[in-house]
Amino acid sequence: MLAALASAAALRKSGFFSCRCGGRGLWTGRPQSDTDRKPLEGIKILDLTRVLAGPFATMNLGDLGAEVIKVERPGTGDDTRTWGPPFVGTESTYFLSVNRNKKSIAINIKDPKGVKIIKELAAVCDVFVENYVPGKLSGMGLGYADISKIAPHIIYCSITGYGQTGPLSQRAGYDAVASAMSGLMHITGPEDGDPVRPGVAMTDLATGLFAYGAIMAGLIQRHKTGKGLFIDCNLLSSQVACLTQVAANYLIGQKEAKRWGTAHGSIVPYQAFKTKDGYLVVGAGNNQQFATVCKILNLPELIDDPKYKTNRLRVQNRKELITELSSRFKEEMTATWLHLFEGCGIPYGPINSMKGVFAEPQVLHNDLILEMNHPTVGKISVPGPAVRYSKFKMSEARPPPLLGQHTTHILKEVLGYDDRTLGELLSAGVVTQHEAK
Repeated sequence: MLAALASAAALRKSGFFSCRCGGRGLWTGRPQSDTDRKPLEGIKILDLTRVLAGPFATMNLGDLGAEVIKVERPGTGDDTRTWGPPFVGTESTYFLSVNRNKKSIAINIKDPKGVKIIKELAAVCDVFVENYVPGKLSGMGLGYADISKIAPHIIYCSITGYGQTGPLSQRAGYDAVASAMSGLMHITGPEDGDPVRPGVAMTDLATGLFAYGAIMAGLIQRHKTGKGLFIDCNLLSSQVACLTQVAANYLIGQKEAKRWGTAHGSIVPYQAFKTKDGYLVVGAGNNQQFATVCKILNLPELIDDPKYKTNRLRVQNRKELITELSSRFKEEMTATWLHLFEGCGIPYGPINSMKGVFAEPQVLHNDLILEMNHPTVGKISVPGPAVRYSKFKMSEARPPPLLGQHTTHILKEVLGYDDRTLGELLSAGVVTQHEAK
């Protein structure tokens, strides 16, 4: 076992240089142009996460050039592979949305031989990401204490529902529950209605972004110190941190939050207004913007009305003002208002359906539709990366993998397994391979 891990560690060293502080750099051993070199090229991510927060984090790392090895359960794989409809063939669109630029290896980690493979992979990887309940992987010999012994360089990121310790640490974490407990659901929904779950899993996504940034920070820290570290990310902490000014209103001013629908508690007007055929969101964050809105709506008398002279007064007289503005917005079609607001300097925009989103000229200009050729379902489209960089291009997108599509490739090319050993593991069901047709 130790010999195999030592061999794996030796393989890992071949792609890195040692800086004077003992850390590892990202040099891959060949000259590269500015547009060819990706920030995370040469970095390997061992990804044991499922569902959304973890896969979203590792997908973003993959977009920046990291090699992401996604570990899945033989036979079933990531939970989201079965989350549908909709499906495209046998593939869940949920899974397809957050798993590009990854290689899938199917390993039974309940089998000691599967645990051995994970440890060997950890020895040649830079980052280990998992989202099991605290203590679960430690019980298998795959916790941070275990992995850091054989891979002291590892950046080990654990994503949980509530944290590593504390009264709720052993609970499973799901987005909607964390959204409820963190207060997000309390402040989301109609002003006089019930709490509402956000339309996408914002708590999961926020946690994924925190994990993504934390892993990047961990790699920089390792470059400085030559040592790996443990990262604790969880849904509850991520969402509470994102409450920002709503939380500060309570912590500083003891003001309990409430639901505002599409409106804002501290800025008026700043909300959706119903038009003849849809909705338009308009925001006026200062007096000048409020005056501009009034002129566009042909309601100039509101500009000098003493009740609306400042934002504080507009907040105090919210209902009366919104009633007057709403009445005017209902008189015209959305397209008419879009034309009238064009070039005025006021933040505004329609509430788009998905069809409207992906027909929006700016969305198309920003190249936010990413097309890939999937091995079984053909051409698919998903939302693309949100960020662009001046000195390099994002990695050419590889489609989300089939379950176990890269098992033999990883065992042979990354760990150096021979055909006999590989055959024995396949026969025993320790690993499985999916052959793309």
